[in-house]
Amino acid sequence: MSDLATAGLETIAVRVPAHPVAQEILRAFGKPVVAPSANISGHVSPTTAAHVFGDLAGRIDLIVDGGPVSVGVESTIVGCFETPMLLRPGGLPREDIERVLGEKLSRPPEEAGTDESHPLAPGMMASHYAPRAPVRLNARQLEAGEALLAFGPHMIPGADKAHVMNLSEAGDLVEAAANLFGYLRELDAGVSRAIAVMTIPDEGLGEAINDRLRRAAVPRS
Repeated sequence: MSDLATAGLETIAVRVPAHPVAQEILRAFGKPVVAPSANISGHVSPTTAAHVFGDLAGRIDLIVDGGPVSVGVESTIVGCFETPMLLRPGGLPREDIERVLGEKLSRPPEEAGTDESHPLAPGMMASHYAPRAPVRLNARQLEAGEALLAFGPHMIPGADKAHVMNLSEAGDLVEAAANLFGYLRELDAGVSRAIAVMTIPDEGLGEAINDRLRRAAVPRS
């Protein structure tokens, strides 16, 4: 097996897409496809064809536009080791997988994310999914010059004077996940010096949302 498909690791991840356009491409090709993510490494993931064009214009020959994504965060990655391990929380919540397995998913050891050159899975680097503007998490009030990535019906002090995008006014984590990367990109394109993020529950899809936000908040080297 090619090292290009395994990133030099002894494991390989397999994904079966649900999107009908992706399924048609695979059906027409008749073979598995090995491909990187459609964005600059470490940058905020794309959720529309426009995002892909913004990152990769001039570097690729073609974009197949199947419409905006429905889930928003990337796929969940489970390591099929002696004990099933959640390597990357994603669009399929931990609880749903554990219900089918009949057991809890273990967590990667602390040292698993320390080797930036050989992470166990995509998206495990300390700094990832990052906008260009600094990200500040669990904000309780806005500081001067910050934009706000909000969640829920109640705003924090200072929001009335800032550029605000609310992941879900209803506090719906499914809606929040669908909006996450698009809203981060839009706030990053503004004039604010930084992006403050309100607290988001760490349950269901909130685990994946918070995973992406924690990595987005790590200063980029």
